[in-house]
Amino acid sequence: MSSSPTSAPAGSRSPWRSLRHRSMRWWSVANFVSNAGTWMQLTVQNLLVLQITGSAAATGLSMSVQAAPALLMSVLGGAAVDRWPRKLTAAVSQALLAVIAFTTATLVALDRLDMTTLMVLAAVTGMVATVDNPACALLGNDLVPAEDVPSAIGVGALVFNAGRLAGAALAGVTVGFLGTAAAYFANGFSFLFVTAVIPFLRPAAGAVRQVVERGRPARPGRSVREGLAFFARRPRLLALAGVTGISAVFGRNYGLTLAVLVTGPLAGGAGAFGTVSTVLAAGGIVGAVLGARLRRPSVRLVGALAATGALLQVVAGLSPSLAVLLVLVLPMAVVESVSDTAGTSVLQTDPPAHLRGRVLGVWGSVGTVWSLGGPPALGLLMELAGPRGALITGGVIIAVSITAGHFLHRHRTLATSITLSSKDAVPQPALQTAA
Repeated sequence: MSSSPTSAPAGSRSPWRSLRHRSMRWWSVANFVSNAGTWMQLTVQNLLVLQITGSAAATGLSMSVQAAPALLMSVLGGAAVDRWPRKLTAAVSQALLAVIAFTTATLVALDRLDMTTLMVLAAVTGMVATVDNPACALLGNDLVPAEDVPSAIGVGALVFNAGRLAGAALAGVTVGFLGTAAAYFANGFSFLFVTAVIPFLRPAAGAVRQVVERGRPARPGRSVREGLAFFARRPRLLALAGVTGISAVFGRNYGLTLAVLVTGPLAGGAGAFGTVSTVLAAGGIVGAVLGARLRRPSVRLVGALAATGALLQVVAGLSPSLAVLLVLVLPMAVVESVSDTAGTSVLQTDPPAHLRGRVLGVWGSVGTVWSLGGPPALGLLMELAGPRGALITGGVIIAVSITAGHFLHRHRTLATSITLSSKDAVPQPALQTAA
């Protein structure tokens, strides 16, 4: 599979510029197929758990069991991604996910799947994902020049959303005509398709090459510590973690806050929230396209976008009607999506090439804390302040925190500059001749 690009203007800001590379086009198709299969399985799995147990709590538990391994094992998965050749790692992890999907499908077809087995399979899937997620994310970036990485990430966001919509739609059709096991079989074949495409991918000219350490035995403990140390000593990454974390906890969980706002104070029903969700999805797609136009995203841009989204969230909390809320929801989703694309670009390009897997591993562990802790914290805030109060309070906390962090950074930078200037201005003693 040739990686030679089609014609494109130098310095292009087109959101689709990464797709001029043939391997990136194939990788995007493979990701769409895989995402559609994954979302088909996730949709069916929730229905399957409800069918087995009749408990909504058990459904949430199965999702948590699959996400939990990322909390402790993401750093190890990231180290493995840095240690092993990227294409081989991604191909093996995709093949393992296919085996798990086929195993689940067979058990469902034979009516031998119980809740314990399903939980074990979900946990194993989560463990494999700690390697697969960073491997596939970085493999896509390895296919394009550095200036096209934001485009590759934006295209990936579009592919993710398109696959999610297609998978959810196909789940109902597949189960209705072919049964539950067919959805798992389809997901297994989607993983095999990705596995088959990976060996033919070729990096474009100017793409960053992975450096794989050879010639000495692997020392996982030291490897993980190197990733943690780099992350902890890198102010840009710590600032990005702070902005993303506070936004994840006090905002962005619009599926929770807006659902309560629409069905409560705004007196809407499920249909009204469905309209809000559709507008959120449309805004996410528009934001992904705009984010793909970025060439050199920065943490400052991520912070500015997050603060803007927080202020929009405050205004949304004051919405007197559903119509006003719908007007605000679209820019909220656009800003969030552009911010996500910019932040992901910084995260995946700031570390040196040989440490990127480990940094993504650290980020995976930290992000799992946010995803597990954010909804309960926001739920408690809604219990105390109501949906409007939660949106307003959360938006104010985000905006104030980011603004305070920005001025603190400026103050420290100015103080450092003054200190260095003062040292340079100290007169040096003149050289004297010996007595």
